[in-house]
Amino acid sequence: MKKTLLILLIICAACQKQQEADMVIVNAVVYTVDDSFAKAEAFAVKDGKIVGVGSSDAIRKDFTALKTIDANGKAIFPGLIDAHCHFLGLGLSEQQVNLRGTKSYDDVLERLMTFQKEKKLSYITGRGWDQNDWEVKEFPTKEKLDVLFPKTPVAITRVDGHALLANQAAIDLAEVTIDTKFTGGDILQKNGMLTGVFIDRPMQLIRATIPAPNIQETTNALKDAERICFEYGLTTVNDAGLSRESIELIDTLHKSGDLKMRVYAMISATKKNLDYYLKRGISKTDRLNVRSFKMYGDGALGSRGAAMREPYSDQAGHFGALVNTVDFLRSSAERIAASEFQMNTHAIGDSANHMMLQTYKDVLKGTKDRRWKIEHAQIVSLEDFDLFDDIVPSIQPTHATSDMYWAEDRVGAQRIKGGYAFKDLLNKYGKVALGTDFPVERVSPFLTFYAAVARKDLNNYPEKGYQMENALSREETLKGMTIWAAYSNFEEHEKGSIEIGKFADFIILNQDIMKVDIDQVPKTEVLETFVNGEKVK
Repeated sequence: MKKTLLILLIICAACQKQQEADMVIVNAVVYTVDDSFAKAEAFAVKDGKIVGVGSSDAIRKDFTALKTIDANGKAIFPGLIDAHCHFLGLGLSEQQVNLRGTKSYDDVLERLMTFQKEKKLSYITGRGWDQNDWEVKEFPTKEKLDVLFPKTPVAITRVDGHALLANQAAIDLAEVTIDTKFTGGDILQKNGMLTGVFIDRPMQLIRATIPAPNIQETTNALKDAERICFEYGLTTVNDAGLSRESIELIDTLHKSGDLKMRVYAMISATKKNLDYYLKRGISKTDRLNVRSFKMYGDGALGSRGAAMREPYSDQAGHFGALVNTVDFLRSSAERIAASEFQMNTHAIGDSANHMMLQTYKDVLKGTKDRRWKIEHAQIVSLEDFDLFDDIVPSIQPTHATSDMYWAEDRVGAQRIKGGYAFKDLLNKYGKVALGTDFPVERVSPFLTFYAAVARKDLNNYPEKGYQMENALSREETLKGMTIWAAYSNFEEHEKGSIEIGKFADFIILNQDIMKVDIDQVPKTEVLETFVNGEKVK
């Protein structure tokens, strides 16, 4: 009798019905990025989620599916997450003059003239110039713009988004004069005349008169940004500063199926937005998470707007500036602390970082797992690193390799020791969330990976890497672009790794970034991108 029962159990086990899946992927090198950083060969997808992970033989045995993808040994990773970017800004920049990579002010002017000859716009905008890349490393002035475009307003933004050059037509439209009052930045003058350069908050004086894109133009911009991001394997983007109108449009496009990118929306922390969203509360769908506010502490280092505790080393008596008042930052932090929302603050200079870290500590009063973030954490006083014990560092590795040519000139040999200190930040908090800050930097997450690990630019400079004591390992970097970024968004249970129960967001690459020579990583191509089990690239 016992023998018969055993035979029946064996037969039943052999005949066990296979689970139905929509798709199985086999014969791959799957970096699951689970707790043990395990690798697998295959996984199965059902209704947009991972339902099985294991060897190819085990997945074939346990699942039946209409579609099978043979990866032919290719490397597969969880969908990548950009923890700090400007998704809508990227799309809108596709409709502006691209000034990135210009080698002189004359190069900028030539691009503007070529663009306007084709577009014939009533107001010309552009972004991407960086005087630090020019032979004459000084802010441009508006005189040549005034000659070339005497009646057409022109406003072109520096690469970091923290300085703007406007011609006289744009200045007149905004009704700005030499006597205009301003706070939170600067309006540069020379010999008692406006130069056309606006830094940080005063830029809004000009921007307020730039024609806003309509709904269709904004929709097109979001779709353009999505297309570009999917090409690079990004499946979630943290947009660092969105208006209520933009958030609601993204939600509408998600619901209609016209936008598939997952968006972690940081709400622009205006008083109006704080009033509305703190009353409304957190809002979340599978593709849109609205649970954080983006606050600005200071400006950018490249435009000397970052707030420093001592004067800039290359500009005597200049400390940079806070973009918002201390009172507004503090009162806003108190309001957000009393809610379930997260506060994410742009802080680049050591003064802004010190002030915001102390403010966080004061208002949170030791409460745990709030996951408030410091965005950038670029220059941090050495004694302030300990304050990151329960504050998430959200950092952008390519800033280090873009800024390394001039950053020490700005802050000096001592302060730069706390600059771009990714490993030190990781050691203090235990995790780092990695992003690009595109379109300030390029979109490619593989440049993020390269900058974090090699700490070199694409010209192989410096040959031995920049401040290599703060380089990250490949495993740390991948986690920062996947599971740690998801954690920073309170989303680690639904994305960031290839595990049962999580969204089927994954990418197939043409090479294994965990094994190839590090100098080959920037050349990585995404063969296919999947969101919710759907191929989107």
